[in-house]
Amino acid sequence: MPPCPESCNVLLVGGGGREHALAWKLRQSPRMGDLWLLNADNAGLADLGHVCPPETTSRGDFHFQRWCDNAAIDLVVVGPENPLADGLADRLATDRRLVFGPGKAGAQLEADKVFAKEIMRQAAVPTADHRVFDRVEAARQYLEAHDEPCVVKCAGLAAGKGVVVCETPDEAHEAVDRMMVQRVFGDAGARIIIEERLHGQEVSVLALVDGRTIWLLDPAQDHKQLGEGDRGPNTGGMGAYTPTPVLDRATLEIVEREIFVPTVDALRREGITYRGVLYAGLILTPGGPKVLEFNCRFGDPECQPLMARLKGDLVEICWATASGTLDDQEIDFDPRAACCVVMCSEGYPGPYEKGRPITGIDEAEATGDVLIFHAGTTRDADGNLVTNGGRVLGVTALGDDLRAARDLANAACSKIEFPGAFYRHDIGDRVLVGTTT
Repeated sequence: MPPCPESCNVLLVGGGGREHALAWKLRQSPRMGDLWLLNADNAGLADLGHVCPPETTSRGDFHFQRWCDNAAIDLVVVGPENPLADGLADRLATDRRLVFGPGKAGAQLEADKVFAKEIMRQAAVPTADHRVFDRVEAARQYLEAHDEPCVVKCAGLAAGKGVVVCETPDEAHEAVDRMMVQRVFGDAGARIIIEERLHGQEVSVLALVDGRTIWLLDPAQDHKQLGEGDRGPNTGGMGAYTPTPVLDRATLEIVEREIFVPTVDALRREGITYRGVLYAGLILTPGGPKVLEFNCRFGDPECQPLMARLKGDLVEICWATASGTLDDQEIDFDPRAACCVVMCSEGYPGPYEKGRPITGIDEAEATGDVLIFHAGTTRDADGNLVTNGGRVLGVTALGDDLRAARDLANAACSKIEFPGAFYRHDIGDRVLVGTTT
């Protein structure tokens, strides 16, 4: 495999806060040539690269591949899960063009939770006991016979929202009905998993995988519930921080040895060479860490604080991962903590209005050690910055410790305004409550 080009032309797929953070870090590389953006409605992203012509993907795979050839794209970095699940990496990879992100077969770890459970079973990876259902009547009968608290999950992709933690049988029946009958999550709910409810701190461990070499990144902890104190419905993510003290070095070694290594080995036995990010959502139970879910890409918003702390050349790191030469890399992080607080539109995760004017970003960034990653923003006809999504901004700050980083991020959020804006003030409280400054 050739070495990373001195001037590497990169195509970035995806248009959210994760991709803005990736683009921001990619632009810092001395190897960066042209940065092309496939999804550039995001106002923050649009300032960092060239916008791909609208017809790039609208005319089918052949024309997309031809455009990549003509633009001399050396490296494709895929942010979201949907293109990976659809096999984009398989279609764009050539002998001279690498793709950072697994092929369709590997992306099944996220796209098909039943497949993921089977891989974990084969690899003896610790996870929750579960049952799979593709008929609503069978799921209802199972719940009638098991009235203990459980978790109901869509087997397919549901944008991080297809998981319901149920305290009562009524809540479980309602979740099954919403997924399988009402199809609130579309085809993702055609098949569901009902699994035992596990208890413990949740933590996100992301690793770079080049097919054989596994490089664990600093662990993070995200907050998916909408409201303060981890209450309310699940969202795509209300905030995250890294590193987290809930996972010590000894436990992280267990996670690598008993979860990541056997999972990658099991994929290889299935003929799958996995290259990209492997994200394990874990719960730290009294019996040890267990897998709640696998994702096939950087988390959003975990990516934002990780990129804020990452040292080194992200172009080289992505190239090494995609080329199977990750063992040549040295990856390190800023010793400070980073905290990302997500500012949301009124109504999220339900219906919300778009086009609301955003002010105060320059003032927020001027405080120092603050990065504003755009998620759901765009420009109106007059060039003004306006909201364009449920999760609007990922306000990320660096500090000597988590409390300092969180306080700085919250202070920055207070300087940003748009009608109906809201955010959680308590990101990190799972470890900060009861501690002193």
